Amino acid sequence: MRFLGGMAWARPLRRHLATAASNERNRPPQTVIEKVVQKYAVGLSPDKTIRSGDYVMIRPEHVMTHDNTGPVMSKFNSIGATRIDNSKQPVFTLDHDVQNKSAKNMAKYASIEAFARRHGIDFYPAGRGIGHQVLVEEGYAFPQTLTVASDSHSNMYGGVGCVGTPIVRTDAAAIWATGKTWWQVPRMVNVELRGTLAPGVTGKDVIVALCSSFNKDEVLNAAIEFTGDGVSCLSVDDRLTISNMTTEWGALVGVFPVDDVLLNWYDAMLKKIELHTFAFGLPSSIPPPPEHPRLNKRRLDALKAATLRSDIGASYSSHLIFDLSTLVPHVAGPNSVKVSTPVPELESKNVAIQKAYLVSCTNSRASDIAAAAAVLKGRKVAPGVEFYIAAASSVVQRESEKRGDWDALVSAGAKVLPAGCGPCIGLGTGLLEEGQVGISATNRNYKGRMGHPKALAYLASPAVVAASAVKGYICGPDTLDASLLPATKPPTFMVEAVPETSGEGATAAAAAADEPLLSGFPGKFAGPLVFAPQDNLNTDGIYPGKYTYEDDITLARQAQVVMENYDPAFAGSIAALLESSADGAQTGVKKGVVLVSGYNFGSGSSREQAATALKAAGVPLVVAGSFGDIFKRNAINNGLVCMECPALVADLTQEFAKDGKRGAGGVNGELTVFPRFDLEVDMTSGKVTVTLEDGSTRAYAVRPIGPSVQELWLCGGLEGYIVKSIKEGSNT
Repeated sequence: MRFLGGMAWARPLRRHLATAASNERNRPPQTVIEKVVQKYAVGLSPDKTIRSGDYVMIRPEHVMTHDNTGPVMSKFNSIGATRIDNSKQPVFTLDHDVQNKSAKNMAKYASIEAFARRHGIDFYPAGRGIGHQVLVEEGYAFPQTLTVASDSHSNMYGGVGCVGTPIVRTDAAAIWATGKTWWQVPRMVNVELRGTLAPGVTGKDVIVALCSSFNKDEVLNAAIEFTGDGVSCLSVDDRLTISNMTTEWGALVGVFPVDDVLLNWYDAMLKKIELHTFAFGLPSSIPPPPEHPRLNKRRLDALKAATLRSDIGASYSSHLIFDLSTLVPHVAGPNSVKVSTPVPELESKNVAIQKAYLVSCTNSRASDIAAAAAVLKGRKVAPGVEFYIAAASSVVQRESEKRGDWDALVSAGAKVLPAGCGPCIGLGTGLLEEGQVGISATNRNYKGRMGHPKALAYLASPAVVAASAVKGYICGPDTLDASLLPATKPPTFMVEAVPETSGEGATAAAAAADEPLLSGFPGKFAGPLVFAPQDNLNTDGIYPGKYTYEDDITLARQAQVVMENYDPAFAGSIAALLESSADGAQTGVKKGVVLVSGYNFGSGSSREQAATALKAAGVPLVVAGSFGDIFKRNAINNGLVCMECPALVADLTQEFAKDGKRGAGGVNGELTVFPRFDLEVDMTSGKVTVTLEDGSTRAYAVRPIGPSVQELWLCGGLEGYIVKSIKEGSNT
């Protein structure tokens, strides 16, 4: 184990070389995100070009787990794994429940540390800082690399040009054991930032306004690439804040470009490391200190020499434009990131607060603390207000103490918490109580997240939070010069049409490309079509929560209760349909009921039984307009195939949904429609053939699933794949 309490290093550099220039010239246009994924994808055919929608097996640079390392350890052990495939990949950071000093939590932390020690894994103990901040500080999240984490805010790594994305715990166990897991490349969205921010407007205001301006799922489950002339006016800390909260916006990735602002930031970081190691000005007779394995001049020079850019003609599903010059400071809430109000407007309403927070990985870096200190110097927190502060990391706190900013906050009456997540996730001291109002520089203000469900939570920049703590009501700092701000009105934003070669057209074209089939994988999936005319059919509707913690429930019983909260008759109807349509097995054809539903199928909680229950009921394939990302991961991890076909959903909705709209059942009010259609999918070409009751047919297209998902299906899911990989490894 490498026990890492501060900046420490003892490893040789690992670097992925860029794709050969000749291959780059021959590839179809790609976005920078697709190019990064191409570098980390494994098992691709030589001529395969990664595109949005592709299922790929990835070998990420690093995988971070935090307090949830314990459950990942249990999963790792339960599948029979005994060794870490590559001990340089995992990073453990204890950060969530760091205020909890109970014997149970201390034992949990000790077991995680012991596991790290046993397997030689980098380990950062409680108090070192929030994992996402540590990964940036220590270079695990580095430009043009792919790093994942078992936490939804791994999007934050995009602030330094790293493709960061969340995974689930089973994925983390898979990476530990095999070095790999699967990923579907999200649709690409170009978010163009224009203009320059006015004085006093911050990155937090930008992302709060983006969340409320584009609040119709424009970036749901997407990979965002930030572009435009406005990017250069944003500091790296601003970019980290914006990327962090692309999670709340609904995206899976949020990447800023590698530009002079970022490269200069890394140059400054290397100088800090040099001073930290006393390397500066050493006599030539004294050997230099060891090189940091991830943050060093060689790696930075290589980045500067081979910076990736999106190609002209790269495909995006949409193009959003936001004018930074029209933005004033904003506050999100209460209890929603999709609603925001300009600070001057909210200030006039005199909204009293009882608690204020400068904590979390979103806005508790040194620049954030400095902004709050500038407001609080020589002043006191208002009577009746509690102001809690926690640095994003111990490195941040030391820097703030050195500058005098930390003492300024403490002298003003701020209450210090350890570097960690704390109140942001509803753990430890200082939570909102019933009826209280709080303002926070964190990333989420969902009802009940930071305390009592009958409390109100707002989100704002560190300066606005500090000013509110001083005056006792939500307001901007006195230094905010209204004469330098644009008019107090909604910022200017728009959705620009994408070229026909982008978006759905590109997806359809990609769907036409054949995917090779692995030996044993069915050439076709076929069976009677069943239609649930409903958008946002959540996991509680698919698999009721009351069964979730019945650990001994059988798959047969899961099949009996599937969709019970949506349609109590569903399970019985599916069983009867399977019995009546049974006509014997066909070689190369996987038969069963094909469930078709609307958009965001499987939204809600992460219970994997929503997938296993459908599969157990005889549904091997679900076709939808789109899927909740966590449901899709759980489905594929358990061998349930998911495919998106908006055109089929639209036709079925028009023909069988009440009033031609999803959400009110079928034309006769039935929750599940049985149209007496049969559906067949050619898994090589993606061609969908729907045979109607009269024998006529309709044709559609879906994107075929790639070899990575096929292999998981053949293994019975991700756990089976891990077991297979372990056995293969033991035989080599």
